[in-house]
Amino acid sequence: MPTIDRARPAPRSRRRSPGWVPNQHGAWAMLLVPFVVGALHSGIAWRQLPLLGVWLVGYFAFFAAGLWLKSRRKARYLPPVRAYGIATAALGLLVVAVAPELLRWVPVYAPLMAVSLWCSWRRQDRSYLNDGVTIVAACLMTVVAAGVGANAGGSDAWLPGADQPGIWLLTALLLAYFGGTVLYVKSLIRERGNRAVYAASVGYHALATVAAAVAQPWLGLVFALFTVRAALVPRLWPGVTARWIGIGEVVASLVLTTALLALV
Repeated sequence: MPTIDRARPAPRSRRRSPGWVPNQHGAWAMLLVPFVVGALHSGIAWRQLPLLGVWLVGYFAFFAAGLWLKSRRKARYLPPVRAYGIATAALGLLVVAVAPELLRWVPVYAPLMAVSLWCSWRRQDRSYLNDGVTIVAACLMTVVAAGVGANAGGSDAWLPGADQPGIWLLTALLLAYFGGTVLYVKSLIRERGNRAVYAASVGYHALATVAAAVAQPWLGLVFALFTVRAALVPRLWPGVTARWIGIGEVVASLVLTTALLALV
């Protein structure tokens, strides 16, 4: 009897486990802008380098942990959690060695991190609650980065950087901006066509513009541009892609950073 030549199935290519590269592109502005503004406000110092390292690697670990929890702790999501967790711990020890006073910020960040991870576990990582706590955590880095700056020596504040003149105004302005981006982006993607979200986005930006103008009249003009964007883009370009939304956020973040540096 002739034998049947059965082709062997091609070996499966090894797929990299998910969680290694964050896919939330808008998060990069929230990570970097507050840090840059705080660092320049207090003066560039070498201790800010390990702090920036643990902040960025920690974000990778946090993102991977969120996916792992969201998957109900599936094994394929664990490798990046383990790798980034070890790297974050190592960099964290370095930061503690060069700036031990930053340990005082742990009780502030711990509950924010716990709430966000809880949202991931509940698969509510796109909720307003999660967006809110992550924005607060990111914007507080303005104060943290200032706390180890060149002009931060001799501070008596319990939280390093908290007594820097004008630092809380910068933090509040960043909170106002990034809080608005949540509503703006949702009005374009997840809540596209939702009139209530659109109205909330425009109204929020209008109030933020008034508040910014009270702080500095020319900052009111910057926030007015953001208000015009929130009002017109969802109306004129309702089908705009996530790529162009991301590009717009990069441009807006650069405009805001440049404006805030004038206050530094």
